[in-house]
Amino acid sequence: MVGVGNNGCVPKVSILLTCYNHIAYLEDAIRSIESQTFSDYEVIVLDDGSTDGTRERLQERVPSWRLVFHEQNLGTYGSLNRGVELATGEFVAIFNDDDVWEPRKLEAQLELFENFPRVGIVHTNGIFIGSKGEQLAGTPLGFDYPETETGSLVLRLLRSNAMIASSVMVRKKCFDELGMFDPAYFGSGDWDMWLRIAEKWEGGYCVEKLTRYRWHDENASKKLDRIWHDDERLRERVVAQTAFYESLGLPSAELREALAHNFACLGTVRKLNGKAALARQAYASSIRLCPQRVKSYLRWIATFLPRDAFLKLK
Repeated sequence: MVGVGNNGCVPKVSILLTCYNHIAYLEDAIRSIESQTFSDYEVIVLDDGSTDGTRERLQERVPSWRLVFHEQNLGTYGSLNRGVELATGEFVAIFNDDDVWEPRKLEAQLELFENFPRVGIVHTNGIFIGSKGEQLAGTPLGFDYPETETGSLVLRLLRSNAMIASSVMVRKKCFDELGMFDPAYFGSGDWDMWLRIAEKWEGGYCVEKLTRYRWHDENASKKLDRIWHDDERLRERVVAQTAFYESLGLPSAELREALAHNFACLGTVRKLNGKAALARQAYASSIRLCPQRVKSYLRWIATFLPRDAFLKLK
């Protein structure tokens, strides 16, 4: 089945609206899409087994959208892969049902794609909001809302996930060339996908605050034990690809520092995952790459502490 945009033709953008038991926030998400200044899109709603009335609300509220109901929970990345398979647009925009878009979000991203043909992925600036839509002060996730520059994002993504999923738009061609999200991840599969794209394409960044990430009690990112195992796996992949990153011609000092940071973070999650000896190996590798990283020496020593005591150091 070929999707149809609001102009009656094959759409420019395929919006993948992922839903799972967030009926309290669903209307905000629907209105975010309906209020976009750019209207040549299709909406593929991916409901991953909701049991809170989300399905019924969607059928009543937006029957013209493509509604895909999974009887069994596929997980975030299995669900997104189904959406990518169905998408017919040149670009794919990801939108979690508990977040909010500003009206110019799609328009601004498409302008950037138009101006930078080597860009394969674009994310936007934004803010953190609470369950009632109020702006949250400080760093509720433990970090500032991610900001980058337009250009190579490899060094930035080697350090951490620099993009909020609901802020991202991707050329469909990237998925065609590189494959889908890895469904084996619980919560870091988007970071893995962004890094794979950045290894082949440039990244774009809209400085306008166009995405509101909602922080609430049900956030998947609060399930830390599963996230730590995800992060260990992803950071080990980075280590295995060191020679590849060295072949990209990135500034050597900056690459060395980014890889040292990756080793240090690998040491941390290995310790949290109960692998103290392997954690010390990772910290030692970080120190060899950047002997001036004082924190890595301290973390190496801290691996001898019980996990709960180590965790308080984070």
